[in-house]
Amino acid sequence: MSEEILDATLLSLLACPQDKGPLLLVRDEQGSDLLYNPRLRRAYPVDGGIPVLLIDEARDVSDAEDAAFISS
Repeated sequence: MSEEILDATLLSLLACPQDKGPLLLVRDEQGSDLLYNPRLRRAYPVDGGIPVLLIDEARDVSDAEDAAFISS
């Protein structure tokens, strides 16, 4: 995982714009960093180290991805 991409302090301050809950920093199969909301199964992109926390930019996550993100 890319903890160096987002500082742990910053990560602890970020929240999902939809449900205001915490997000997990994960990496998808293509190696892209994402901020993941396991409650809504939505993933927000991280573009050049900058979180893109716009509801319209989030994508739905498949069952397989959810399992992989939760287990990492």
